[in-house]
Amino acid sequence: MWKEFKEFAMRGNVVDMAVGIIIGTAFGKIVTSLVNDIIMPPIGFLLGKVDFSNLVITIHQKTATLPAVVISYGTFINIVINFIIIAFVMFIVIKQMNKLTGMKPQEPTKKDCPFCCSSIPLKAQRCPECTSTLT
Repeated sequence: MWKEFKEFAMRGNVVDMAVGIIIGTAFGKIVTSLVNDIIMPPIGFLLGKVDFSNLVITIHQKTATLPAVVISYGTFINIVINFIIIAFVMFIVIKQMNKLTGMKPQEPTKKDCPFCCSSIPLKAQRCPECTSTLT
């Protein structure tokens, strides 16, 4: 059992995935700092010295026995901006990797028959399943 686990853990895909997760976590922290410490302060300043992380809607005030109930929409705005930046960077990285490896989107080689919905070659003029003539 130990030998099987060792083989599983040392396979290339598992190690690559672990490295990707570690780098992704570090990259997420960098983007969070970029948004919270560099992008949002000037935007907040331009919008009247607003600190987005403190923007909340109070549903219920704090009492002696209960904490305040708030909707932290400013934090949500920061997280959405984080996501957009990460998604854009990942798009650029994947696009560049595809360009470097020469990968191009594959052209479809099959289509569905409109009559019987079976998968047929793209250039077929007649469906081999239902013998319908295709246009």
